[in-house]
Amino acid sequence: MAEKVLVTGGGGYIGSHCVVELIEAGYHPVVVDNFSNAVREGDVPESIRRIEKFLDTSIEFHELDLLDQPGLEKLFKKHSFSAVMHFAGLKAVGESVEQPLRYYRVNLTASMNLLEVMQAHKVHNLVFSSSATVYGDPQRLPIDEQHPVGGCTNPYGQSKYFIEEIIKDHCKAEKDWNAMLLRYFNPIGAHSSGLIGEDPQGIPNNLLPYVAQVAVGRRECLSVYGNDYDTLDGTGVRDYIHVVDLAKGHIAALKKLKDGCGCKVYNLGTGTGYSVLQMVKAMEKASGKEIKYKIAPRREGDIASCYADPRLADKELGWKAKFDLERMCEDLWRWQSKNPTGFSDGTAS
Repeated sequence: MAEKVLVTGGGGYIGSHCVVELIEAGYHPVVVDNFSNAVREGDVPESIRRIEKFLDTSIEFHELDLLDQPGLEKLFKKHSFSAVMHFAGLKAVGESVEQPLRYYRVNLTASMNLLEVMQAHKVHNLVFSSSATVYGDPQRLPIDEQHPVGGCTNPYGQSKYFIEEIIKDHCKAEKDWNAMLLRYFNPIGAHSSGLIGEDPQGIPNNLLPYVAQVAVGRRECLSVYGNDYDTLDGTGVRDYIHVVDLAKGHIAALKKLKDGCGCKVYNLGTGTGYSVLQMVKAMEKASGKEIKYKIAPRREGDIASCYADPRLADKELGWKAKFDLERMCEDLWRWQSKNPTGFSDGTAS
C-alpha cells in the first residue's frame, strides 16, 4: 500500500506541483484546500483536476479550512497518514503589512490546529513550507541555515518564523516527532506540460507572474518597486528556483523523515541571485515580447538582496536545484501563453 500523505493547501501553486511529485514518487496524496488561492472547478481545484488528467489518476480531495479543527479531526479519523506536507496559509508580503492581524490569525491558528490534531492521532512526521523571509534583512550573503532568524521585515515572514519556533519546541517536547522546515527562496516556473502553474487571484503580488501577465497582454505595465537599492542595477535581487526543483526537494525531505531526524532546517534555493531587471530581460527572451515597466517607490517590508547557500540540502538530502534561469522562464511562458487568463482559461484543459 502506498503511504498516505496529507497535503494542506494542495490546490495552490507549490502544493499542486508537490502533489505531482508525490504521485510520481509512489505516494498517495490526500489534498485539502479552502480555495483561498485556488481556482474552483466544481468541487475540486482546477489544478487537481488537470493533474488527474495528465497523470491519468484520481486524487482524493476535501474542501477544508484548517481553522475548522473539528473538520480536521474528522479527516484524521478517516485516514491513517504517514506524514503531512503543510503549505496552507496566506503568503503575500505586501498584504501582510496591511493586514497583520489576519496573517497572524490565519497562519498561526491553522498551524496550531494541524499540530494538535496530528498529535492526537499520532501522526508525527511533518514537512513545513517555510520561507527565506524568516532571515529578515540578511547580515551576510549567501544565507546559510545558521544565519540569525526572527528579524523579519513583514508579518508574513514573522508568521513563518513563529510557526517554525512552535514546531521546534514541539519536537523538543515530543521526541518521536520529526519535522523538516524548508525555507524557500523564490519559486517560479511551471510544470513542463504547461497545464499547471501559478495563477494568483487578483493582482499578482510576486514579480514573475506579473511579468508574465504583462508579456501575455493581460496587464499593461510592470511596476518595479525601487531602483536605488545597493545592487548591480539598483533593483532588488532574489534567488529564483524552479517550482519543480522545489517540489522534488519536498520528496527528498519526506524520505529523510524516515531517519528519525528530529527537527531539521534546510534552504531550498539555487545559490544565485538575479535582479528584477535581469528577470524582465530573461522573460523578454523566453516570450519574444517586450515587457513595459516603470519605476515605483520601494515597498514596505522589501529588502535589497536575498540568495541562498543551498549546500546543506545537497549534503544531507541529496537534493540540488537542476533547472537554470532560461528553463524557468521558458516553462513559465509556456504556462502563461497556454493559459492567458490562468486556470479559468479553457484552452489548456
